[in-house]
Amino acid sequence: MSKPDELLVDVATLVESGHSNQMTLTVVAGGAVITGRLAPEAVWRQRVSEVLADSASLNRFSSVFTATTCEEKTPTHLHFHVARILQGTVGIPETGGMYRVAIDDVSAWTVGDFSYSDQ
Repeated sequence: MSKPDELLVDVATLVESGHSNQMTLTVVAGGAVITGRLAPEAVWRQRVSEVLADSASLNRFSSVFTATTCEEKTPTHLHFHVARILQGTVGIPETGGMYRVAIDDVSAWTVGDFSYSDQ
């Protein structure tokens, strides 16, 4: 998007304010469809830091995610957790991942997440 969707920025601002971390969203960014739950940036950074800290080979990167404090400002990114990239009939990874998507890169979006069923 050349100019971020103001409604999407409003959703991200509400999530960042801490009023909701249960908002599910599906976006198209760079041709990829990403679906999952939004988290405030500080919560997302903390969770990524914890995952990296638990890794023997990646633990030195953990501090990168806790070093910067998140200031009150207009959000520029969406922070997904328990998210999947939808590809064909599967979501990758099946258990959900942590994704950071620039709001400027979102070309389409909808409230809610998508999942597949064998039914």
